[in-house]
Amino acid sequence: MKNIKFLFFGILFGIILYKAEVISWFRIQEMFRFQSFHMYGIIGSAIAVGMISILVIKKLKLKSIDGADITFVPKQFTKGTVIGGTLFGIGWALTGACPGPLFALVGAGYWSIGIALLSAVAGVYLYGALKNKLPH
Repeated sequence: MKNIKFLFFGILFGIILYKAEVISWFRIQEMFRFQSFHMYGIIGSAIAVGMISILVIKKLKLKSIDGADITFVPKQFTKGTVIGGTLFGIGWALTGACPGPLFALVGAGYWSIGIALLSAVAGVYLYGALKNKLPH
């Protein structure tokens, strides 16, 4: 029961994604075809909010909810990043959904997206099995 708040916020977030048409296959295809600014505006806004949030966290030296220091560790840019990002983009373009909205699409009643959801889960397990053999 202590995690019920996460279920509530997950459902709320799914409703927001649905109402903002972020999970719309047509909106995603418009983005990849450079026909509409809708998705670029939402993604750009999210990046701006994230940048401002990180700046505030660093400037005010905020702590996590548990009282621990919040640290930001730079990540290495590797060929694995390029390969993974390319595969992610191809999957996004083919299915019309990135991993986050898959659950919202299932919740909205688009049961055929279950194939993409199962494929994403299988991909995560495959990555876990092959992680040590992949370029990082």
